[in-house]
Amino acid sequence: MSTDQVQLERRGAQRFDFHLPVGIRSVQSTEEGCGFTQDLSARGALLYTDFSVGLGDSVELTLVMPSEITLAENMRVRCRGKVVRRSEAAAGSKPAVAVHLEGYEFLPDAEPAATQENYRRVSSLHPSEGEAKVIVRPVIHS
Repeated sequence: MSTDQVQLERRGAQRFDFHLPVGIRSVQSTEEGCGFTQDLSARGALLYTDFSVGLGDSVELTLVMPSEITLAENMRVRCRGKVVRRSEAAAGSKPAVAVHLEGYEFLPDAEPAATQENYRRVSSLHPSEGEAKVIVRPVIHS
């Protein structure tokens, strides 16, 4: 007989490994922050953020929900939920926050949300709007 513990999967909805920009706002105050999702489902999200929230806090997350979850087109949504877990940041990373989602509100396209414009460009391979893409080709001498 094995002494290894058996862990049961408790998730009730399919989880998607999406790294999406997300705006986060505390319902108890007017403070807002931002972060990135690690994974996302219809019932919850795991995200990394420097925004200070505690266990049990009510929060709103604003993001563009991908078509793989909506089963239609990408949609901007505001999700309401509660923080169910928070882990302290490891060296060089942000704290992980798990949020149980309790409701959704679909947003019109004109309302500002957490978009990639709110984050600085990470790669020179993807220039920002208005920047020229520089291609360097090696010169071969014969």
